[in-house]
Amino acid sequence: MAMQMGRREFLQLSTGGMAALGLGCWCAHAGGAPLISPGCRGTKVRVAKLYLGRPKAAWPTPLLDLNEEIARYEQYFEQARAEFADVEFLANRLLTEPGQVSEVAEALQQADGILAIHLSMGIPPILREVLKAEKPTVLFAQPYSGHEWTGYGALRREVPVFEAILSGDLNDLAVAVRPIRAMHHLREAIILNVTTRDFSALAERFKNKFGTTILPVSRERVLQAYETIPDELARSEAKQWIEGAEKVVEPDEDEIFRSCKLALALEKIADEENAVMVTVDCYGSMWRQLPAYPCISHARMNNMGMGGMCESDLRSAMTQLVFQGLVGRPGFCNDPTMDVSRGAIVLAHCMGTPKMDGPAGKAAPYRLRSIMERQEGAVCQVFMEVGRKTTTAILATEELIHYFTGDIIEAPDLPRGCRTKITVKVDGDAEKLWQNWAHGLHRVTCYGDLTKDLERFCRFAKVELVNEAA
Repeated sequence: MAMQMGRREFLQLSTGGMAALGLGCWCAHAGGAPLISPGCRGTKVRVAKLYLGRPKAAWPTPLLDLNEEIARYEQYFEQARAEFADVEFLANRLLTEPGQVSEVAEALQQADGILAIHLSMGIPPILREVLKAEKPTVLFAQPYSGHEWTGYGALRREVPVFEAILSGDLNDLAVAVRPIRAMHHLREAIILNVTTRDFSALAERFKNKFGTTILPVSRERVLQAYETIPDELARSEAKQWIEGAEKVVEPDEDEIFRSCKLALALEKIADEENAVMVTVDCYGSMWRQLPAYPCISHARMNNMGMGGMCESDLRSAMTQLVFQGLVGRPGFCNDPTMDVSRGAIVLAHCMGTPKMDGPAGKAAPYRLRSIMERQEGAVCQVFMEVGRKTTTAILATEELIHYFTGDIIEAPDLPRGCRTKITVKVDGDAEKLWQNWAHGLHRVTCYGDLTKDLERFCRFAKVELVNEAA
């Protein structure tokens, strides 16, 4: 199975320049803020890092030197700094008494969330004082930290902003930051929607709930941007897509050229607005109103660590931003069809993304094809990796996420449905999956089992999480 690559490798490479990714991205940006991590421009995630311990506590041992213990953790943070390159740690100090929490009150209020590290027995009074800040708080506790873990379940039920990770793996400190990062990404995110339809009511609900800004972009603005893109840049981009493909089947060079010129135009507009996601009403008000279909643009944006989403689907766009915030990988927007005989669901869409492992990951094989149901345009038919675990979800409303997990058992190449397809063996009951189906057709699929990450995000965001296959 291929190594999963996402935020860490992206951050390592981005310090050396995006050109190292071999993405063929247009570097003449229009002043857009830099991409800090996949799905986020501009600002880092602000996390208050607190060590909680009592001198000479019985567990793990009264001989424990709290400063040495902190040094051991700090050595990990230094070794894993690429995991936290998009994180600004605030406070970063030891608290041994509840009264000391007031000394870091300003940092707690400035933070997006709190990472608390349990060092020794006797910390509940300190922890409760920290929780009064009402910030999303993840407590990391290694074995032998103390007996307090027996009360963390009750504390979770009592305090909605509290979560705990009980683990001997220091890498779970990076996992602890994920839900805080995802909420930060949503607050920072700007989504552009190329359409003439009125989506203001849904945009307002997402803004009120998550802080996300969704802006309309007119056809006229896209056409103006398209005309500013030099043909030689578009031809160079098209050449990269053609040379990277296993083969080109239906689209001719002009179709691919126009698709790539549109992709550069949409990137230019995204830079002008500091947006991280672009979606186009390609089957609605923008059908045949633009110089090309936006499918290559969407695949390209996803490859870069930004986002391209099909059919002006704002719920799917928001779902992908959650995925990118959690694990740094894009999603695959799809039209599902069931195969209960195999306990499976087929997830299909013409637009596929080669870099499903994130912008620094290895690209999957792809062919350049036409859109199946339209028999026109240019899309990437991507052959995703069989054997990969997946999570499929949709932010059904601002208060609800539906999801299920499974394993890719096949990447079909059939002349029906959409071009890019994966057959996923469902974890759970495929019959219940279709019987429970609601909130439209589209779902968004990401590599990996993200169940625990979604649970923590939904807890902090006050969103209900429902397994459709359970």
